[in-house]
Order: sequence, then structure tokens, then C-alpha cells
Amino acid sequence: MSSPADQLTPSPSRPGFGVTARYWLLILPALALMIVCYIYPISKVLWLSVTEPQPGLDNYAMLATSASIQRMLATTARISVISTLITLVLAYIVSYALVHASERVRRWMFLGVLVPLWISVLVRAFAWFVLLRREGLINNILISSGLVDAPLSLIWNETGVLIGMVHYMLPFGILPIYANMRDIDQRCVAAARGLGASRAVAFRQVFLPLSMPGVVGASILVFIFSLGFFVTPAILGGGKTLMIAEYIKVQILEIVRWGVGSMLAGTLLIIIGGLLVALARVVDLRKLFGSI
Repeated sequence: MSSPADQLTPSPSRPGFGVTARYWLLILPALALMIVCYIYPISKVLWLSVTEPQPGLDNYAMLATSASIQRMLATTARISVISTLITLVLAYIVSYALVHASERVRRWMFLGVLVPLWISVLVRAFAWFVLLRREGLINNILISSGLVDAPLSLIWNETGVLIGMVHYMLPFGILPIYANMRDIDQRCVAAARGLGASRAVAFRQVFLPLSMPGVVGASILVFIFSLGFFVTPAILGGGKTLMIAEYIKVQILEIVRWGVGSMLAGTLLIIIGGLLVALARVVDLRKLFGSI
């Protein structure tokens, strides 16, 4: 006579075992692909960071001793923070307009938000290069209108990098904030207005706090993307605004210091992983990335 525990234990002859086996067979190809193309290369990079040129943590010690690395990290953090703040302000305004627009206007606005995502970042960076150069359209308009006497320096500096990065990041800031705003019950704002609050007070004390989870999620998402920018700073910065991705390229391809480059890549990976963990504690990542 079998015990209750034996009855609950799946066996090859029972349906539960077959379902489990089919489940693992279905995910095995994707799991193998992730191990070969993602987990193994990352582990190899982390291994190189502690073994080249010799085993130890000497490469990571350069984070505290190398002035050039500290300067590059400060530049990366400063540009990432500024671009994130500008993106959040613009994304919040656009998201607020999307929520309160009519259905027809909202479709056209969404088209304007999503179309840039279909254009290569390289193409967009070169487009901004054409617009922002000294003989470009923006400087020509400013000079012809009498607002400035000489062309402004809008590229090959942090200004050009920030413009290009904010333009690229806007959709990634708008979509999470809009998703959060869309779920806010507008009756809460209407109730505040009915109790005598002005439009500004109702927005500040009711709508803004309710929209903060989307703002926090968008800020972390945009900041993560900003940390790893390569093409935009390389083209619009002209080599004068060196961020971590371009610095890694220089270390590996030009100076051939695999240990330092791998250490910086590992540091960037750890920072992004920590930010994703923080993001997961604030918002639902499945909802943020479009899952139902």
C-alpha cells in the first residue's frame, strides 16, 4: 500500500512528469543560446578583469588610483545624470499631454514618439551632426535671425552629446511614464477639484504623487541606457567627451589593455545589474517592458 507522499511524487508514467519534460525541452534551446552567447562571454570578461595582466584585483584598484579613469567615470556620471533629468522633464510633459489628448491626437503623438525608435542611432547621430555644426541649419537660423553674431559651438562637446542622447532617450522615458499615468484614476483629480483645490494644487498634491512610480522607473531605465552610450558621444563628442563605452574601446582595440577594458566592462555590468534590481523593487518590470 503506497503512502500519501508516494502518491504525490511524480513518476515517468504519470502525466505530470511528461509535462515537465516537455517544458524543459521547449526552453532548452533558448537556455543553451543564452549560456553560449551571453553568460559565457560575460563570465569570460569578468575572468579577464581579474587575471590580465596578472591574477588579482589590481585592475579594480585603478578605480581608486587612476586619475584618467576617475575623470572618465565622472564625465560619464555627469552626462548620464544631466541627460536623464532633461529627458524626464520632457518625457513627463509629453506623457501628460498624451493622457489628456483625444484619441485621434494621441495616435499621431504616439507615431511621433515611436518613429525615432525605427531609425538607427548612427543615422540620428549624423543627422544631429549636420544640424548642429557651425555651418548647420540651427546656427544659420540663429545668425540670420540676429539672435547671435557668431556660430555657436554645439558639437564636439558635452552640449552636442547631451542633445543627441536626450533625443534618443525620450521614447524610453515617455512610454513608462505614460503607462503609469494612464492607470491613474482621473476621478481622484476631479474629487480634489470638487473639494475646492485649484488645477495646480490638484496636480501637485494628487496627480504628481500618483505618477511618481512611472517617473522613478523611467529615470532608472533612462540612466541605465545613458551609461552605455557609445555612438552618440563618439560622433557628437568628437573624442573630446570620453564616456565609459568609448574608453573601453580605446583600452581594448587601441592600447590593447584587456585587463583594464574588462574591468571597466565588469564595473559597468555590476552597476547596471544593481540599478535593475533597484528598478524591480519600484516597478513591475514585466509591465515596464510591455509584458501582460
